[in-house]
Amino acid sequence: MLTPGLYYRQPLGEAVAPEEVGMPRTRATLADVARAAGVSSTAASLVLSGRAREMRISRDVEERVVRAAGELSYRRNFVSVGLRTGRTGTLGFVSDTVATSQLAGNMIKGALERARERDLMLLIAESGGDPDDERRLLAAMGDRQVDGLVLASMYTRERDDPTPGVHVPVVLLNAAAPAGSGVPTVVPDELGAGRAAARTLLAAGHRDGIHLVGVGVTAEEVPPGTVAGLERLRGITEALAEVGERPAGGMLCTAWQPPDGYEATRALLAHDRPTALLCFNDHLALGAYQALAEAGLRVPDDVSVVAFDDVPLAGWLRPALTTVALPHHALGRAAIDVLVDLVGGGSGDGGAHDGHGDGPAHVRLPMPLRVRESVAPPREHPV
Repeated sequence: MLTPGLYYRQPLGEAVAPEEVGMPRTRATLADVARAAGVSSTAASLVLSGRAREMRISRDVEERVVRAAGELSYRRNFVSVGLRTGRTGTLGFVSDTVATSQLAGNMIKGALERARERDLMLLIAESGGDPDDERRLLAAMGDRQVDGLVLASMYTRERDDPTPGVHVPVVLLNAAAPAGSGVPTVVPDELGAGRAAARTLLAAGHRDGIHLVGVGVTAEEVPPGTVAGLERLRGITEALAEVGERPAGGMLCTAWQPPDGYEATRALLAHDRPTALLCFNDHLALGAYQALAEAGLRVPDDVSVVAFDDVPLAGWLRPALTTVALPHHALGRAAIDVLVDLVGGGSGDGGAHDGHGDGPAHVRLPMPLRVRESVAPPREHPV
């Protein structure tokens, strides 16, 4: 009897492996993996598609399937899967300037990592913030038959509905969708971050000398288009209101770079003496540090400082800056999970969902507080 997968020399009829006659060995199939692991093909498929935990498959079965797949050098046949399911196993990731940003680039790292874990291919493209280029890139992704798209922004902002002309599921990453658009979103919890920042100062004993750098004290005094600024301000004012306080003042900056923080803090010190500064990002805090030092004030002995984002310089400042971190890596991972759910590939990692029932998912990921050395109790200042 002839054995499948082997070839036979003539005229002796000796069986040889395919590679001995220059032919490729038959590719291992899902059925081969299931048979080697002693499980059903359905169970093997669920394990290899990353759904073992979701479908409550035992750890023993999962390990046997993974081991068998490794020993057989099994790879999923995406052409076959695509013909059967109408999916290509490929997702698109289109951003404005995420790839060129040192910090926000971690969103791409997180997305790539999660896609790899789910055995998916991720195509990445960058528009540079040009709307026309973005439309062309979205169309090009469609031409390549991606199963779904992540549309990412470097900073949290409002944006137009991206779905007209796009015929696959779309998830907005680090951006707010227009009301009623039905587009799922994955964003950092900037509201919670504002509360955490204010409560850090309150816990240290600060009350009536807390000034804001980057925004004023009302929603009208926030740079246009910044969702982060509005939500951070709201969180701060809510936390202060819980103890009957409000910001002592605010310095609006149209840009949030070190020179803006420096000039705003200098202007503030010309007429007031804060006990604490809430800077709306770490770059503003860097400028504030410089202005405070020039005025002969020490952080945190004379003025405490708390900021947002946790860029690399935050830990290098002296004293190291207490800040609320943007969870870029986790945002990228969560966006892939939400998109795979839309495409139909199972549940994701989870997160705080604002959506209800069968409506679009609106995931808000916590922003962790990085407690360092820039906060101390207030002390009495000589008049």
